[in-house]
Amino acid sequence: MELQILDSKTKNKICILERVPASASVEIVKEIFHKKFPKLYPSRQSFRVEPRGKSLKDSEFLSKCSLGKDNTLYFKDLGTQLGWSTVFYCEYTGPLVIYLLFYLRLPFIYGDSFAFTSSKHQVVHIAAACHSFHYLKRVLETKFIHRFSHGTMPIKNLFKNCSYYWTFAAWPAYLINHPLYTPAMYGDVQIYVGLVIFILCELGNYSIHVALRNLRPEGSKERKIPFSSTNPFTGMFNFVSCPNYTYEVGAWIAFAIMVQCAVSVLFATVGFVQMAIWALGKHRAYKREFSNYPRGRKAIVPFIL
Repeated sequence: MELQILDSKTKNKICILERVPASASVEIVKEIFHKKFPKLYPSRQSFRVEPRGKSLKDSEFLSKCSLGKDNTLYFKDLGTQLGWSTVFYCEYTGPLVIYLLFYLRLPFIYGDSFAFTSSKHQVVHIAAACHSFHYLKRVLETKFIHRFSHGTMPIKNLFKNCSYYWTFAAWPAYLINHPLYTPAMYGDVQIYVGLVIFILCELGNYSIHVALRNLRPEGSKERKIPFSSTNPFTGMFNFVSCPNYTYEVGAWIAFAIMVQCAVSVLFATVGFVQMAIWALGKHRAYKREFSNYPRGRKAIVPFIL
C-alpha cells in the first residue's frame, strides 16, 4: 500500500511511503520513514491519524487504524531526544553536587568569614549525609536497576526537570547549611524520628525498584501485576499501585521533619502532587490492562488516594 504522510501542523504533504505492508506496525512505518529522512530517527517521530490526535504507539498496526481513503498519517517532529538514563544522570547528579557545595560553605556562598567552616549542629551533617545518600542511590539505580519502557525524552524537557531538581537542592541547602540555621524545635527526638523514617522509606523505595525490575525480564515489554514478596517493604503493594512514590514522598516528609525547614516541606508537597498525578495515571492503566487487578488498591496513599 501507499501511505501518504502529511505535516500535522501545516497539513502539507511530506512524502509518500511506497510498498508499505498493510499488516505493518507503526514501528515499521517509522523505520521506513527514517530511511527516507535519516535525520528523523524513530524516537523523534510521532504519527497520528488526526492532526491533533494522540500519537500512535509503535505496537499499533496500520490495519487497525482509521487511515481514511487516502491512507493518510500525520507526522510531527518531536525534536532532539535524550535517553532516559542520560536524563536521570543530569537530574540526580546536579542535586548531589549542589547540596555539598553549600555544606562545604564555599567562600562565594556565605562569605570569606565562614568559608569551609563546619556547622556545630549535628543535624546539619546528618541532613547532608541523607541528601547525598538519596541522590547517590538514584544515580546507582539508574545505572544498575532501572529498565526504561520508553527510550527517550525531548531535550527541551531536560531543562525544565533539571531546574526543578537543582533549585530544590540549592534552596534548602542554603538555609540548612547557613551559619545562622536553628535546629528542630523538639531537638534530638524530632531529628532521630525523622532520620529513622527517612532510612526506612529509602529502603522501601529501593526494594520496590528492585521488585519492579525483576517483574520484567531484560529486553521484554511484558507487563505483569506487581505483588508483594518475602521482602516486607514490598507489602505496600497490597495497598497502593505505586509504592515507590509512597516511599519517596515519605522520605522527603521525614527529611523535612528532621531539618524543620519550610522549603523542605514545600519540596515534599510539590513532589507529592506530581507523583500523585503519575501514580493515578499508572493506577488507571493497570486497571484498564488487567481485568483481575486488585480492587482494594489505591494509587499512592493507602485507603485514601
